[in-house]
Amino acid sequence: MVNEAKIEIDASSSLNELQEVKVKYLGKKGLLTAELKTLGSLEPEARKAKGAAVNMVKNELEMMFEARETALKDAELARKLSSEALDVSLPGIPFQAGGFHLITRIIDDLSDIYRGMGYAVVQGQEVEDELHNFDALNIPGYHPARDQWDTFWLKDNRVLRTHTSPMQIRFMEAHEAPFKIVVPGKVFRFEQTDATHEAMFHQLEGLVVGEGITLADQKGTLAEMAKGLFGSRAKVRFQPSYYPFTEPSADFAVYWENPRTGAAKWLELGGCGMVHPRVFEAVCKLRNDDKYAHARGFAFGLGIERLAMIKYGIPDIRYFFQNDLRVLRQFRGNLD
Repeated sequence: MVNEAKIEIDASSSLNELQEVKVKYLGKKGLLTAELKTLGSLEPEARKAKGAAVNMVKNELEMMFEARETALKDAELARKLSSEALDVSLPGIPFQAGGFHLITRIIDDLSDIYRGMGYAVVQGQEVEDELHNFDALNIPGYHPARDQWDTFWLKDNRVLRTHTSPMQIRFMEAHEAPFKIVVPGKVFRFEQTDATHEAMFHQLEGLVVGEGITLADQKGTLAEMAKGLFGSRAKVRFQPSYYPFTEPSADFAVYWENPRTGAAKWLELGGCGMVHPRVFEAVCKLRNDDKYAHARGFAFGLGIERLAMIKYGIPDIRYFFQNDLRVLRQFRGNLD
């Protein structure tokens, strides 16, 4: 029986075939089980001798089945590994690399420039209350300057911030002077969308508060920013203007040479001025102290999209938000 079983076990080419052979010899109705059932009809001495022989055969068969099962499993694993083998010498499948959006690039460039001048880059919340977005910035409800902003009001009387200037108030509430900060981020206005206007766009706000701060400091700061963005020959000029949160106020423009065309011209970029005393008064009320009662400082703000449109020659602000890769692929640092 052992020899016959060995031949069938060795001939089994799969686990299923091996199981069939195992059932044939060791199953409940198998050949070895049938031999065990005959022991009851034998004399005690003969029963003992045959029982020992049958058990020996059973142990030998079980070891043969176990060895063959292990061999079949190893062979199956080897075949599977072979079929799924990775040839590490073959070139890999390249993945398309992403890149920074143009708006992100401009924000990063500006942040690096101002960090180099000792500024901290801070973030503000995009949903504001009326106090921080308007009132504390010397824009009360009756002020005609409110007409400049058609805002998105929420049901709880909060507003999607119309500028990054509320962070001026929040930062002074929580920090002591002197300090220098810039605040990049999204702002929202209910604008009629066209080539130069969008309902959501980005601004960078700057605020410096310290002893002896003057407009000359502000002009020097903006000149360094212009040189960092447009080259060492860039210049800045001020033109008198009006903003409710600064006094005196100015619009600032940059004179730069377009590297694509070689043309040079003045381009208005944003507004600036010395922080209005009423802004400091509002901060003192919110802090419940007089730490900013005699403070001096300057503030400025500019549009990120405006800078990107100038620097990269983009004619329509809507291109920034349409996710058209035909536009984005044209610029260094974006999708290749």
